[in-house]
Amino acid sequence: MITLTMNGLPVTVEEGSTLLEAARFFGFPIPTLCHLEGLTPYGACRLCLVEVGRGDKAKLVTACTYPAADGLVVRTGSSRVIRARKMILELLLASCPQSKVIQDLAAAYEVRQQRFRQEYEDCILCGLCVRMCEEQMRAKAIGFRGRGERRSVGTPFDAPSPACRLCGGCMYVCPACQLRCTYHEPEKAICGSCANLSPPCLEKREFDDLMCFMAPCVACEIRKG
Repeated sequence: MITLTMNGLPVTVEEGSTLLEAARFFGFPIPTLCHLEGLTPYGACRLCLVEVGRGDKAKLVTACTYPAADGLVVRTGSSRVIRARKMILELLLASCPQSKVIQDLAAAYEVRQQRFRQEYEDCILCGLCVRMCEEQMRAKAIGFRGRGERRSVGTPFDAPSPACRLCGGCMYVCPACQLRCTYHEPEKAICGSCANLSPPCLEKREFDDLMCFMAPCVACEIRKG
């Protein structure tokens, strides 16, 4: 067993666990887009960033790929982590604003503006479809092509793949394909229709961390009722 400190609390997890698995086991919410149980961790979306270490030596790492280690100090909700997640969500909104999954995450993190050039792409290169096709469907009908700005997902030479069984697994896991968000002002990237703009929780932070790690927030659920 491994003992580490997470959000100021000593926790014990099994050897071989990732920080994401440890955090979720103890109820600390960490958002993800490219992670799915049963698929190899990829670390593409960067939303699961957490802070490890102390003081000036602290660094941001992807929780889904970073292994838990003895004596590690982890913070899943520091101001540095929240700022990084908000920036990533702005970039994701610039790429794929029609995704309701991304819109909901942006609303949850109170992202109210998107400062980057709008692209309206249909893919955020999270790799879920590629890994689903290879690891669960055992087909390898699709994969990544190109690098940098030209990187995309598809079949070799854009030809129909004989390995594809039209199972729909790639579409099932794709955050860009799931439930398109029909926001009222297409020229704006942020919908906000699903956002709770007046949460009853306190906004005060103690020790530069989130005050409450409950998801969903108990106070918010009571208020809804």
